[in-house]
Amino acid sequence: MALGLAEVTLSIIIGTLAAIVYSLRILVLLDRRIEKIEKHIKLIANKIVQEEVKIEKAFSKKRK
Repeated sequence: MALGLAEVTLSIIIGTLAAIVYSLRILVLLDRRIEKIEKHIKLIANKIVQEEVKIEKAFSKKRK
């Protein structure tokens, strides 16, 4: 059973749309991962800043 030109064209269009949907799904998943990573980096940076403030306070107390 041979496919006609219309069936081949339709198959190509459907395949292309499926690839686009899959790519968008992957992009959304990657965006969520990156967002989580950025959140963790911010938390770590805030902890580092808090530790630096503690150290600065300790040094300023020693100088007085």
